[in-house]
Amino acid sequence: MRIDADVPRAQVFIDRQFVGTTPLTAESVKPGTHQINVTAEGFDGIAQTIDVEPGPRDLTFRFREVRLDAALAVVHKHRVGSCRGRLVATVDGIRYETADKEDGFTAPFSDLESFQVDYQDKNLRVKLRKGRQFNFTDPDGNADRLFVFHRDVEKARQKLSQ
Repeated sequence: MRIDADVPRAQVFIDRQFVGTTPLTAESVKPGTHQINVTAEGFDGIAQTIDVEPGPRDLTFRFREVRLDAALAVVHKHRVGSCRGRLVATVDGIRYETADKEDGFTAPFSDLESFQVDYQDKNLRVKLRKGRQFNFTDPDGNADRLFVFHRDVEKARQKLSQ
């Protein structure tokens, strides 16, 4: 099995055993299911479960590729009342999915004027450029989920801006 990465000398572990740095050839991997972990300084680690069959196989890991696939059930607080929906973030941007089509939105990250979480108020505020402001809360009042969603989106936005 040949293993490579888009970051030179990434460390490779198979079933929690260090096998070397990329690029490398791992010849003694037995057929079956194995856990591959690849790490590189300054990047998030990559973990993947693979099924090994007899014969050659090439694996390439991409650290520099920005990944984001986050979703969160939310309550959108209106001036009067509220509605429920789901915030979804991908590398293409952010969207609010709700049964009220006039309340939902889809926007690239470049259209976000403000994207802030207030942990104490348990609120995630999204303001679109030349658009509306949305105040979201967690249906269970859990600020941790808002914080994690915000953190993951901000990390991806930062990588995309580079």
